[in-house]
Amino acid sequence: MAYDESRPGGDSAHHIILEERTSLTVSGVEDVESFDEESILLETARGALVIRGSGLHIERLSLDGGDLKVEGTIDSLTYEESRRAQGSFFARLFR
Repeated sequence: MAYDESRPGGDSAHHIILEERTSLTVSGVEDVESFDEESILLETARGALVIRGSGLHIERLSLDGGDLKVEGTIDSLTYEESRRAQGSFFARLFR
């Protein structure tokens, strides 16, 4: 499948590298919305990304460079509707 330049998103590159389901490197990270040992919610150049697993911890984070490294057991990676597209917390609450 060829890369589609017309896809929505920012200009920064977005890559995911998963090694042995225990080490995950993500580029194009714009913000970390929330995190705990079972899930991490990121805003990336290509949308909101939810990482689920167990024993997750952020090994390295550089928002200036847009790089994130996660260690732990990774069970799933899911793209969801961007939290920014939904508006602020109060905008979503009072719809």
